[in-house]
Amino acid sequence: MAPSLEEPETVQEVLDNPLKARPQLVAPEPEHCPGPESEQAGKADSCAGCPNQAICASAPKGPDPDIPLISERLSGVKHKILVLSGKGGVGKSTFTSLLAHAFATNEDMTIGIMDTDICGPSIPKMMGVESESIHISNTGWSPVWVADNLGVMSIQFMLPNRDDAVIWRGPKKNGLIKQFLKEVEWGNMDFLLVDTPPGTSDEHLSVNSFLKESGIDGAVMLTTPQEVALLDVRKEIDFCKKAGIRVLGLVENMSGFVCPNCTHESQIFKATTGGGAALAKEMDIPFLGEVPLDPRIGMACDYGESFFDHYPDSPACKALKNVVKGVAREIGLDAQHILPEG
Repeated sequence: MAPSLEEPETVQEVLDNPLKARPQLVAPEPEHCPGPESEQAGKADSCAGCPNQAICASAPKGPDPDIPLISERLSGVKHKILVLSGKGGVGKSTFTSLLAHAFATNEDMTIGIMDTDICGPSIPKMMGVESESIHISNTGWSPVWVADNLGVMSIQFMLPNRDDAVIWRGPKKNGLIKQFLKEVEWGNMDFLLVDTPPGTSDEHLSVNSFLKESGIDGAVMLTTPQEVALLDVRKEIDFCKKAGIRVLGLVENMSGFVCPNCTHESQIFKATTGGGAALAKEMDIPFLGEVPLDPRIGMACDYGESFFDHYPDSPACKALKNVVKGVAREIGLDAQHILPEG
C-alpha cells in the first residue's frame, strides 16, 4: 500500500490559523476537552490533571493584535495585488518589476513593491537600488524610492553583505513580513505589488493572513508555456480558491522569443498542452495575455534600469501594457486612466 500524506491539521485549520503552530500534545485530548487553542485551554475544570495542561495554557490564543495596526498602516494603499505562480523560474520577480514600471509610467500614480521572497530577494537588483539601506524615523521605516512614484521594501536592504544567505525558519520569515506591513510607512499609494517566492507555504499564508482585513484585490498568476510549469500553477490556483484570494488573471511569460532586430517570433518553450490560455480556460480564470522573451529585459534587470524607458515600442513592452490594462479592468478601474497613453 502506498504511504499516505500525514495531515495533523486540516487545510481549513491551517488557513484559519496560518501563523500559529498547533500545540504538540503529549497525550490524547480527554473527554470534555475545550480544545488546545480555545480561550479556556489549560484553565477549564476538565483540564485538571491532564498531561497537556501546561502546554495548552501556554499556547497562543485569540486573533493577532497586530492585524488592526497593519490595516491602519495600509489604509492609504488603494489596491494590493499579489504576484504568484507556484513554480520557480517563471519570472515572477522580473514580471513584478516590469509591472511596477508599467504602472509607474503614469506619473499621477504611486506604486510600491513588497519583496516577500526572503531567501532570494532579487527585486532591489532589478530596480537598481541594491546598495541602498532602509531609513528609519519616528513614523516608521521608509521604502527605498526608485523614482518619485515607485518605492521598494526588501530584506536585501537589511543584509550586511549582498551575498549573505538568509537561513530562516518559517516563524522568522513571518515576523519580517509582518514588519514590512506594520512598520513600513507606505503612505498614500495606488498599487502595492507583493512579489512572492514559489510555492504555497509560510510566506503566502502570512501575506494572506496579514492583508485579509485591509483587503487584497487579488492575485496575478504567472506561468510559462510548458506543462511542467502549468502543473504547479494549478496548485497555486487551488491555494487561492481555498484561501479566498481572487485570481485576477493568468499571464503566460516567456511566450516565444522576439528577435530585437527583425522582431520575428520563435517558440522557445513550446506549449505541449495548450499553454497559459488553455489553463485559464480550464480553471475558469481570465487570461491576461502573453509576454514574449526579450534578452533586453534581462539586461535591463541586471543593470537596474526601466525596460519601459528604453524600449517602449518593443513587443514585450506592448504586451505588458495590455496586461496592466487587463488587471485594471479586473479590479474595476478605467484602463485608459491607468495608462492614458496606451
